[in-house]
Amino acid sequence: MRVLVACEFSGIVRDAFAARGHDAWSCDLLPTETKKLSPHFICDVLEIIHHGSTKWDLMIAFPPCTHLAVSGARWFKDKLTEQQQAIAFFMALVEAPIERIAIENPIGIMSTRYRKPDQIIQPWQFGHGETKATCLWLKGLPNLVPTDIVSGRTPRVHHASPGPDRWKERSRTLPGIAKAMAEQWG
Repeated sequence: MRVLVACEFSGIVRDAFAARGHDAWSCDLLPTETKKLSPHFICDVLEIIHHGSTKWDLMIAFPPCTHLAVSGARWFKDKLTEQQQAIAFFMALVEAPIERIAIENPIGIMSTRYRKPDQIIQPWQFGHGETKATCLWLKGLPNLVPTDIVSGRTPRVHHASPGPDRWKERSRTLPGIAKAMAEQWG
């Protein structure tokens, strides 16, 4: 199966699918962090979706949440243009000509601007003892089934130290969730 992982610089989800034998590619404006020689596009994913010659069987997308998540709501009024651009990008991913799509984002305005998510998952349902409510909007895919419910409910991501790379740490998909996506959607 050909899998496109949109807006992923870490390579975590891409590599989970590749480990299961899929032709998995990631795409981001940044280079990939992985040391593996896994395929990665450095460009706007919309170029790949609308102007590429490849037919994708599945897309998992992680659009930037800076202007969409409720955690940034206090700044929304000062960034209306950026928010409208973020909504348009999210919706372009929703409308991609791909049969099976999962779009991930934290709890935010897309629940009212688009529709409620199909599912909200937590890391502790997939082997990581922490909290981070994560919404999934699905097209042609079943809900993820928890694979390893663990105790511990640490809000690690919420309490991450300030710094220039805080956004990167907050945006990485945890390996247990990536593995579940690959096993259940692959």
